[in-house]
Amino acid sequence: MSPLLRRPRKNPEDRLVTLVGKPDCHLCEAAEQTIAEVCAELGARWEKKDITQDEELHRKYWEQIPVILIDGEQHDFWRVNPVRLRKALGG
Repeated sequence: MSPLLRRPRKNPEDRLVTLVGKPDCHLCEAAEQTIAEVCAELGARWEKKDITQDEELHRKYWEQIPVILIDGEQHDFWRVNPVRLRKALGG
């Protein structure tokens, strides 16, 4: 592949993982644990957003929660694969 076509690779420390979920959701809790562990290991930042408090997120993702975004782009939903997340973050 031409170097001009490759996207510059970001360091994990420059990435932001967002967990879109809701309270009392067992899949969201499991996703949070995996995200916290992987992000701590790689030095990536992460945040949680409550779908019940954001109309746009609710409209967009209600049937997929938990949803995992990396730098605002959808990465995964329902279950988090730690190997896949690590790879996506550049680790």
